[in-house]
Amino acid sequence: MLHSTDLPPDLEARVAATDLDATIRYATAPQLAGSLPGADALLVWDFTIGDVVRTSWPAADSLRWVHTASAGVDRLMFDEMLTSDVVVTNSRGVFDTPMAEYVLGLVLAFAKDLPHTLRLQERGEWRHRETETVAGSTAVVVGGGPIGEAIAALLGAVGMRVRLVGRRARPGVHAAEELPALLGDTDYLVLAAPLTEQTRGMVNATSLALLPPRARLINVGRGALVVQDDVVEAIRSGRLAGAALDVFEAEPLPADSPLWTLPGVIVSPHMSGDAVGWRQSLVGLFTDNLARYRAGQPLRNVVDKTHGYVTSGSL
Repeated sequence: MLHSTDLPPDLEARVAATDLDATIRYATAPQLAGSLPGADALLVWDFTIGDVVRTSWPAADSLRWVHTASAGVDRLMFDEMLTSDVVVTNSRGVFDTPMAEYVLGLVLAFAKDLPHTLRLQERGEWRHRETETVAGSTAVVVGGGPIGEAIAALLGAVGMRVRLVGRRARPGVHAAEELPALLGDTDYLVLAAPLTEQTRGMVNATSLALLPPRARLINVGRGALVVQDDVVEAIRSGRLAGAALDVFEAEPLPADSPLWTLPGVIVSPHMSGDAVGWRQSLVGLFTDNLARYRAGQPLRNVVDKTHGYVTSGSL
């Protein structure tokens, strides 16, 4: 039996047409607790409803597998999930290229001063300026998984010097504890790491002070990777040249947040991975895993719940 939450209506037919002899229930978040009894699989389409899954957990009397339509699983890593035998899989692989392209676009927007150009155009003001080159600049990409690797590869392709940082050192990847020593010569600090107890608040006043004043921060990981107030203060004081933030501590970003109007800040609504066709890709991944589940085969993208992400041993 499959239970899914908030699956877009135009995609319900694709899931129903998989011909996998599965009984499918559809439920919105408020209906979850009433629909969970007897369900042995749960597709969490809306990754923001982790709290709803947690409060509905007592009704999950038969649950064996949870799949989330996101790369990050932090919202599902509550105590009851962690201590259970329920297998968690994610949507790793769907967002790598779109997010890498988005990050490159943000780097180019900063280097070529595109936000300022658009503001001048809106005012009908002709003002010649010089811009920066990205070739030869240095990017530190935090997040050694497929998304971070895709970002590093694309930034390297335009001539940037890229230093990739992961949880542990491996060929071409620096260990997390090396990050402070890398920040002093960084032009772009890119965050694409999962949110774990080790990464929460990793960019704060202390780490921001290690960056040169020319540096820009780009966060496409999770909002809680940064201490938001410290970023605001660093930009206001001139210790940080700018920030492009796609994720935030609270989403949607409150209307009274200074980030909306702070000079040098680009705000986007958690959309870096959502390129045209992403929903179809998510459903394709899930239905493949559903077929594997029904056949008793190993699932793709099994999350190591102790670490909070898919490890290298997974399919």
